[in-house]
Amino acid sequence: MIIGTATALTRAAVCLLVIPVAIATVSASHAAVRRHTVIVKHAPITSPGDVSEPSSARQNVIESKQYEQLLRTNATFRQTRMKKECGPISDPQLHQSCIASFEHYTR
Repeated sequence: MIIGTATALTRAAVCLLVIPVAIATVSASHAAVRRHTVIVKHAPITSPGDVSEPSSARQNVIESKQYEQLLRTNATFRQTRMKKECGPISDPQLHQSCIASFEHYTR
């Protein structure tokens, strides 16, 4: 009985000594990681085509209006676009939502 109590007290003492050392070691390693962090700042790297010309915004608006006009006036074009854009959608709700977005142009 005395040996069991002594063993339990010894284990408790070891835990009380080891846990703070382990916590201090982990904290020190995290601090070391933070100290060695380097942030590199540089200008964005762009490739040709990444930046649009000012006239391309205007051209985009013109082409969008032409596309919408085709959707409103050309049923064959509208059906083709519906098949191409909505056909691959397997979720029933999303598919119906896609179809509904085209039906807006039939009015």
